[in-house]
Amino acid sequence: MEQKETRKTVRTFAIASFLNDFGSDIIYPIWPIFITTVLGANMAVLGLIDGLGEAFVSISKAASGYISDRMHRRKVFIWTGYLFGAASRVGYAFSTVWQQIIPFKIFDRMGKMRGAPRDAIVADVSTDEDRGRHFGLLRAMDNLGAVCGIVFCIAFYQLLGYKTLFLLAAIPSAVSAIMIFYRIRETESSEAKIFHGFVLRDLNANFKLFLVLSCFFALGSFSYSFLLIYATHLGFTSAFVPVLYLILTVAAAIFSIPSGRLSDKIGRKALMVLAFISWGAVCLSLILSSSRVVIVLTFVIYGLHKGILDTVQATFVSELSPVSYRATGIGVFQMAVGLCALPASLVAGLLWDQGGIFAPLYFSTVLTLIATVLLMFVKEK
Repeated sequence: MEQKETRKTVRTFAIASFLNDFGSDIIYPIWPIFITTVLGANMAVLGLIDGLGEAFVSISKAASGYISDRMHRRKVFIWTGYLFGAASRVGYAFSTVWQQIIPFKIFDRMGKMRGAPRDAIVADVSTDEDRGRHFGLLRAMDNLGAVCGIVFCIAFYQLLGYKTLFLLAAIPSAVSAIMIFYRIRETESSEAKIFHGFVLRDLNANFKLFLVLSCFFALGSFSYSFLLIYATHLGFTSAFVPVLYLILTVAAAIFSIPSGRLSDKIGRKALMVLAFISWGAVCLSLILSSSRVVIVLTFVIYGLHKGILDTVQATFVSELSPVSYRATGIGVFQMAVGLCALPASLVAGLLWDQGGIFAPLYFSTVLTLIATVLLMFVKEK
């Protein structure tokens, strides 16, 4: 693909990502409070809803990745996914009990069908020298959109209320769908046309090892909702919770592009190790300190973790996947890791309810250590 067309493709995806995350993060800062306070759910139910949503993210990404490879069509899954996200937020606006949230949460997360096909397009139009930078730009725009959404939430949620905010949050994702439909042009590489079905043995041992260790890590990576609830138990008011979410999102936005660029220079694995270490630091800091200053710094470290992990993991997986099965490989990886999110958040909620607020942190720290050790045996491309 010509350099001009490549820039147009990456920039269009970046703008669409910004808009979609702007809409999403109008909701996310108040989501755990909405579920537990307004709709009356306990922590186990919150973990179930968040985990169930992530499980459907996984299934939709794997299915869309496989089908898009079979059809040699990616764009339809991307703009349709944005429309799903927009429609689900309308459903949230009219929910009055937590049970009603579940189908809309599933519908919302099925919108993530756009993930594997979009990442495959970005990987295809990139080179080894700029792939990390391109994924870093996408993650930075994700996080910048999230920052703007959080600021909007903080400024207006007490004035507008939950229903109006949820309805407004649907608009940016609808605009993203229109942008993708009209501005993205699909092309096929000669290698991508070779698709004779897919079985797991098409993925090499190196990919499988990275998949296994990522699943171990994901089993301990409970939903961000828990960190926000932790903050309230450690003395922060509900009104300040969106500010903490803003802090971690700003940090993630700041670190995304540098992480991608650095991984282009020194390799993906070193940055993945740093991502795991930073998550371990988040868990340990919450266990060891209740200082408000330390808690704020912990959310900065969490943002560092997200900025690195979301950027470098996506880049690494796209390179470990065979070119002719790239969307499928990305989708399989995202499905496996995402399916771990259901037991991860559910177990975290149960551990919280039965063993105290620090029990999920100890559990996560152990799994993070296991994942870090296994990562040492992964070979880069």
